[in-house]
Amino acid sequence: MNQKTTPIIRFDSIVKRFPDVVANDEVSFSVEEGTVHSLLGENGAGKTTLMKVLYGLYQKNSGTIYLKGEKTDIVSPMKAIELGIGMVHQHFKLVSNHTVIENIALGLTDVSMTRPTRQIERKLIELAGKYGLDVEPRAKIWQLSAGEKQRAEILRALYRGAEILILDEPTSVLTPGETERLFNVLEEMVTGGKTVIFITHKLDEVMKISDQVTVLREGRVIDTLATASTNKRELSKKMVGREVLFDLERDPCNRGEDVLEVEGLTTYNDKGVIAVNDLSFTVCEGEILGVAGVAGNGQRELSEVLTGLRGATSGKVVINGKDLTNATPRRIADERVAHVPEDRIKQGIVGELTLNDNAILKSYRKRPFSRGIFLDYKKVREWTENLIEEFNVKAPGTDTPANLLSGGNIQKLILGREVSSNPRLIIASHPTYGLDVGSAEQIRNLLLKQREDGVAVLLISENLTEITSLSDRIAVLFEGNLMGMVERDQATREEIGMMMAGTPLEQL
Repeated sequence: MNQKTTPIIRFDSIVKRFPDVVANDEVSFSVEEGTVHSLLGENGAGKTTLMKVLYGLYQKNSGTIYLKGEKTDIVSPMKAIELGIGMVHQHFKLVSNHTVIENIALGLTDVSMTRPTRQIERKLIELAGKYGLDVEPRAKIWQLSAGEKQRAEILRALYRGAEILILDEPTSVLTPGETERLFNVLEEMVTGGKTVIFITHKLDEVMKISDQVTVLREGRVIDTLATASTNKRELSKKMVGREVLFDLERDPCNRGEDVLEVEGLTTYNDKGVIAVNDLSFTVCEGEILGVAGVAGNGQRELSEVLTGLRGATSGKVVINGKDLTNATPRRIADERVAHVPEDRIKQGIVGELTLNDNAILKSYRKRPFSRGIFLDYKKVREWTENLIEEFNVKAPGTDTPANLLSGGNIQKLILGREVSSNPRLIIASHPTYGLDVGSAEQIRNLLLKQREDGVAVLLISENLTEITSLSDRIAVLFEGNLMGMVERDQATREEIGMMMAGTPLEQL
């Protein structure tokens, strides 16, 4: 990409405080015009907070932002948009009861008074085709999978044509091919003079797409350097303050008896369309079965049926030898089933409740937390403090509302709660989504440790590296159908990719 020298943005000693936490501590660095600038750091390092300051969602406590050399006060997102700044958020800022078109229309002033949705739909379809970001324009947001919602967010930002585009984990739900097409578009954008700030935990992406990278740790700038002058190991060490292992050590699979048996399972999505079609498989003790597939091909619906959040129209779900088809979530959880949901904000926590309350959401009825109709909050606090320490959750205290944590720390809290419940089966949907490399390493090693302890793990992920490095067997879904199942040592990324695109294994 082009290397230019004109700083379009300069952060000068930015400080942003919250109660009991300094999220950004004297942050200073520059972003050059017409480049891709990556922002790296552990979960809770202050990356998203800083970008929310730039986008006007937060107001800084002190410091100065210079835009094109001029001191600028960005008092609101509307002001940021006027200044040519757009942001794609990691956690979706969409209105659930509106369609994709209606969400894109919100706030627009340059649309026709007659049939404005037609005008927007035409441009949306054009952009979706150009970017390879397929989404149904007239679908309600609540009907979409997490991946489809992410695509709608990206399309909304691109529709507005920002000169400075902030992307917070934009490729987490894209296939390698879609990611490649997005990178091509970003290259065209910066060639045309636009600037991209790219928040990601994927070091391969940093090395491939960015011109410069700034590393934050505990709210402070550790370094800003040209991407061409560094490497993955150096960057990961700057992020976490230690060496990160990229190759996971694992023992051979020692399969035991079946813990989960799925027979002829069929269910529908929220649009009334078959999402899982006559699916059959098993997961054994001491095994990780990975489920690969592009977002929106039945993975979310499968996990919801298995955990009692969605009904099956036919087929059977057998756990621990018991037929639990269409059982309640509580009944399934009582069979020692842990669930890491795809949507951690809506399904994994209650944001307004404290960390204490969220840590015992599944066990508040049981000892040692329950004392008749009362809770023993001394025991609850001790339990939560241990979770925070063991799983490295960065939080001011156990009385902090969960929605004040960063996405990665929320994920670690959920994983800690679920794994600490002594499960026989773990259903993990995108367990390292949005996590930095150090946290992702911790979670992956944790899943391997559970496997070694005889736990059955169903891993759902669109991250092929994660699937191939953790799984003992790999199943691939396309439009709710099983394209094939292969042993880990017999799988190639190319074959998995072709199955993800709809080619059955027997035709490869």
